[in-house]
Amino acid sequence: MRYLVLLFVVVPLGELYLLLALGGLIGFWPTVGITLMTAIAGSALAKREGLRVWRAWQEALSRAETPSEGVLDGLLVLVGGTLLITPGIVTDVAGFLLLIPWSRRWIADQVRRQIDARIATGSIGVVTMAGDDVRGGFDAEAFRAAPAPRVDRGAVVETSGESLD
Repeated sequence: MRYLVLLFVVVPLGELYLLLALGGLIGFWPTVGITLMTAIAGSALAKREGLRVWRAWQEALSRAETPSEGVLDGLLVLVGGTLLITPGIVTDVAGFLLLIPWSRRWIADQVRRQIDARIATGSIGVVTMAGDDVRGGFDAEAFRAAPAPRVDRGAVVETSGESLD
């Protein structure tokens, strides 16, 4: 609950204060211009990075490999783009940090460490399901020992523009 108060009350009030202070220093219209430019630049950067992460996922999956950039990277790109579209100085800095690849990797590593630590202490539970079997935890050794999936793309059929029914 306290995090929601921080997120929805304290952060917007702080952002408003910083925008008003910036407006007092450089003027109203330059402040509006900076806010619009960061939103436009953030949208373009979020789109570029989001597409890059998506292409990396598609390429890895087409080779039947685990993507090097995980779901967390895609989520951080989404959050970064959202923060850049939101007017404010602190949210813009945080959004840019989430969209720049080297800082996003560092942040993702920190988040992964926190998640791993919580899994190790039991405050986050992991449940895997295979058919009717439900087990707590993840057996990494069994996963590594499992044979690699066979990828069969099937036969190529030339239709010469004819419809197949």
